[in-house]
Amino acid sequence: MGNAYLWTKTFHIVLITSWFAGLFYLPRIFVNLASEADPTSYERLLGMAGRLYRFITILMVPAIILGLLLWFYFGIGAGMTWMHLKFFFVLIILGYHHACGKLLKQFRLRTNTHSHRWYRWFNEAPVILLLIVVALVVVKPF
Repeated sequence: MGNAYLWTKTFHIVLITSWFAGLFYLPRIFVNLASEADPTSYERLLGMAGRLYRFITILMVPAIILGLLLWFYFGIGAGMTWMHLKFFFVLIILGYHHACGKLLKQFRLRTNTHSHRWYRWFNEAPVILLLIVVALVVVKPF
């Protein structure tokens, strides 16, 4: 497939890794926001969360574009069940990303209703989703 394929795959992996680093960390900030009583600390954490969300959203876009390029242009996984399942789980990950944005908005509006314990559980979702997607790509069980 050549150099273009390898460079596309390299950047896709790096962007996905960076995006997920943010998806792992953002809910940890939410854990702290949910239990923070000091207004100054709350504002600092809110600023951190907002900047991180913007940054990972910027990373997400080219990561998805490159993934689609690998699938449709280079034909990786074309017509294979594992790729369709991967795409399904990527849609769930995009939903999780969007949910993080909605939760951030609630923190900004001071309307958060979830406890820090809820956010600790919420933080586990991207780990499980990443495991599923990586297993589908590496093992190709279907």
